[in-house]
Amino acid sequence: MNASSNFLDKDNSVKHWLKIGRWRARRMLTAARWGAEKLAATPAIFGNAMPKSGSHLINQVLQGLTEIGPFVNSGFPPVNRAEDNQQLSDTAILEKLSQMLPGDIGYGYLAASDKFIESLKRPGIGSIFVYRDPRDMIVSHVFYATEMFEDHGMHRYYTENLHSMEERINAAIGGVNEAGVELKGVRTRYDGYMDWREQPGTLCLRFEDLRLEHEKTFDQILDYLESKGYQPEVDRHQAVKILGSAIQPKKSGTFRRGKPGNWREHFTQKNIDFFKESTGNLLVELGYEEDNEW
Repeated sequence: MNASSNFLDKDNSVKHWLKIGRWRARRMLTAARWGAEKLAATPAIFGNAMPKSGSHLINQVLQGLTEIGPFVNSGFPPVNRAEDNQQLSDTAILEKLSQMLPGDIGYGYLAASDKFIESLKRPGIGSIFVYRDPRDMIVSHVFYATEMFEDHGMHRYYTENLHSMEERINAAIGGVNEAGVELKGVRTRYDGYMDWREQPGTLCLRFEDLRLEHEKTFDQILDYLESKGYQPEVDRHQAVKILGSAIQPKKSGTFRRGKPGNWREHFTQKNIDFFKESTGNLLVELGYEEDNEW
């Protein structure tokens, strides 16, 4: 399997090579189960999201595809991260994307830069971008950085420099640029991803619809995959049921609640006012509010 050379072979860790072996074995088993020709005709699929906006949820849904057709759980980390969780260069990310084989399932956190857009527009691959209400994303981010992941770059700042949820939410909204601490404001972060919503070859889904409108959203995913060349192996009703059963939030290492609208339990009026001041019409642009009178 020559496509596993180059970038994949540059990591010599035992953990990495075990994953390479498991990926190759899964591809062999998938070909044996569904047929090598069907595997070769199935698109690779990439699940993309902003951090704390549904990456693990869409990845679980996509893993469910392995039960309805010739798709392969690659088992690799997000494409933008190495095995040791270090951020990879854009060049390394592009190389990993280029080496996805038919039927492979991958995921990651890729901004809508021209080079990533072009890579995911090539024949034989589809991409799904998931976005979330920025207010809920902020709350999820703050809880994750303060309570769930002590190695997070914002952990010490949130727990030692700031003393209330209100202060932390405002910091996440406006961004932080102090000695040793850097966090982009929410408007800037979303601006980096917004262009995915303008790409005709990318299926864009709301996190909230994945959580609350399962059947409708799974139908969209299956329609999209068929438009990319996937040939259904089971009937639509069964496929939707299987994808639904693949969602197991508590198996995600970052699971907390993920409840749409949870921001209302944590935003103070000061947070609301600062959010409006800092983000302009972001919520209207994303379709979460009709105007700024929320």
